[in-house]
Amino acid sequence: MEKPQDHNDREPSKSRTTPASPTCASSASVKCAGSTSFHPPPTQSPWSEISPPPTYRPIRSPAINPPPNTNSQAIILAPVPQSQKVLTISLPHTFQSPSKKIHSPDDIRQFINSDSSKNFLGFIVSLSESIRSHKTSDSFHESTTLKKIVSIIETLIQWTEEIPPAQQSSRYGNISYRTWHNRLVENSESLMLQILPELLKSSMVEIVPYFTDSFGNSSRIDYGTGHETNFAAWLYCLARMGVIEEADYQALVSRVFVTYIELMRKLQLVYNLEPAGSHGVWGLDDYHFLPFIFGSSQLINHKFMKPKSIHNEDILENFSNEYMYLSCIVFIKKVKKGLFAEHSPLLDDISGVPNWNKVNSGLLKMYRAEVLEKVPIMQHFLFGSLIQWSLHCQL
Repeated sequence: MEKPQDHNDREPSKSRTTPASPTCASSASVKCAGSTSFHPPPTQSPWSEISPPPTYRPIRSPAINPPPNTNSQAIILAPVPQSQKVLTISLPHTFQSPSKKIHSPDDIRQFINSDSSKNFLGFIVSLSESIRSHKTSDSFHESTTLKKIVSIIETLIQWTEEIPPAQQSSRYGNISYRTWHNRLVENSESLMLQILPELLKSSMVEIVPYFTDSFGNSSRIDYGTGHETNFAAWLYCLARMGVIEEADYQALVSRVFVTYIELMRKLQLVYNLEPAGSHGVWGLDDYHFLPFIFGSSQLINHKFMKPKSIHNEDILENFSNEYMYLSCIVFIKKVKKGLFAEHSPLLDDISGVPNWNKVNSGLLKMYRAEVLEKVPIMQHFLFGSLIQWSLHCQL
């Protein structure tokens, strides 16, 4: 008579991934009358705390689709920033070399509650309001100073033709950008002299650092919203000195800022600048923020184009030259592959907002929260006599 095979002599199944449950024969601590099934050991999550799973949860109104652990409710409930008249300086004025002051969240809170911060953000809101319901090609007052500023930026664009990218294996950060940036630094004072009157030539010590830091970082070969904010700060300093007046604001957006964005896209494509401080798919854009604010203002009260119109290829093809927001969408689709909702979920969410007025107000609140209130971005921001840093940061 054949001897019965013991349980322990059986060959284990190769497909089994968890340890076998204890049985009566293999464990004396298990009661035969009790359950012999046990919960399998917990499996380790493939996602770390630093890189959480990419859950895509659209939030339609207001236009915010933040990454996990972000307090979006605070942004939603925050008041919409209001425009402010730029406070001009009195001459004679003592200019000073600007320096970095922000190093901690406490410094951010001190800055964001200051008169300097509110007046600077109010200047950006004023620029947004100046372009409201206007196409880029609409007629506007354009002073001689603004024409000179546009000419300066066009000169910087021409330099990209004169300084071709170097042949290298790495995808990002072409080293020829450093040559371009070195030329910028070397010629910055002569460029400023083109727009400054005699009485304000001493201001170069203060405004040149804002200008040279508006086009990216030559060491890291990157560019982001912090550099874009420096360009806005440079324009704000010119307004504080009276070089730019309120009557220039529409042209400042339609001509100066549009040409600036043209330059930055050229630099991004020619020298493959890395995104500085990008939030990846959770961010609005890898490089820019302000053209979305100004572009959404352009489209307020438009009869036909709604936020969802960004998904209409005919509209993008025919109107991107007239509206900055649409131009941004076209550029993103050009440089990024795949489904728009996957590589730009936040912009996809915004397309579900009912009107451009809500988009614009939401983006202004988001700019304050995601740019001006972020230490990694604002730790590089400069303070001098035009954008002051003091105990109360009063102008």
